[in-house]
Amino acid sequence: MKTLLITRPLPQPVTDRLAPHFAITQREDTTAMRDDELRASLRDFDAVLPTLGDLYSADVFADVPAPRAKVLANFGVGYNHIDVEAAQAAGVAVSNTPGAVTDATADIALTLMLMTARRAGEGERILRAGHWQGWHPTQLLGLHLSGKTVGIIGMGRIGQAIARRCHFGFGMTVKYVNRSAKAMDFPAQQLADIPALAAAVDVLVVATPGGAETHHLINASCFDAMPSHAILINIARGEIVDEAALITALEQGQIAGAGLDVYEFEPKVPEALRRMENVTLLPHLGTAALEVRTDMGLMAAENLLAFDAGRPLPNAV
Repeated sequence: MKTLLITRPLPQPVTDRLAPHFAITQREDTTAMRDDELRASLRDFDAVLPTLGDLYSADVFADVPAPRAKVLANFGVGYNHIDVEAAQAAGVAVSNTPGAVTDATADIALTLMLMTARRAGEGERILRAGHWQGWHPTQLLGLHLSGKTVGIIGMGRIGQAIARRCHFGFGMTVKYVNRSAKAMDFPAQQLADIPALAAAVDVLVVATPGGAETHHLINASCFDAMPSHAILINIARGEIVDEAALITALEQGQIAGAGLDVYEFEPKVPEALRRMENVTLLPHLGTAALEVRTDMGLMAAENLLAFDAGRPLPNAV
């Protein structure tokens, strides 16, 4: 029986699915693996089920040139924490869990849009602190989302799910930037580049994959182009947004607010962001629903079972 390392606690149905096929070791630590653990995982196990933050860099593979592990079945659609080229050069296959995360992540994007536009977090803090003195006509006036324009950077599964919610749920005009045009069953206009998109929308949503190609894709030039009433939403990867430039744009009033579920150096969140009332901050809740996390784990399990049976991985990257 092959050995499997699961790097974080997972919903029970996932381990139940894998237990008949693998000798499982599961870390009970909920934080990312340390450097020594990463190297040991490649040396000591036949397969690994890692997730966000488990940084399988080129250096890790260089230190274990002949790994025992032959597959990294990533728990999550994003895999920018794994150097896929280095993994494949070392003979290690990599898979992910697309599809399972789409609707839950889109829902969090809408949560952030509504909370930020309607100042819900600020209002709740006022109420919890005992400072609310009753309703009045000019209290906490925010941005009305219905009928506004949303811009989406990255029109993959998640981007399209966000666009669908915005169009059908709020009657919003949809514009987007993507490497290729997308055929959808509702109106959506593709623009040439991010500055053009940023200048044309009330809400700008980041929904593109992370990685070297998109590092700091959203930067000062983007914030310079955005209208002063517009808000930025990021449900993708933290490093896509230049966090220092975002803080400057917020402090100088270039944009009206931001809703963030991910951070450039998470779990570290700058104090400057934490003290801003016009910023909604969530602790990476994009897929945090039991049935979604279970589905993600079962999809990772199917990749592992295919590996065990000598079949192609269903979700190889």
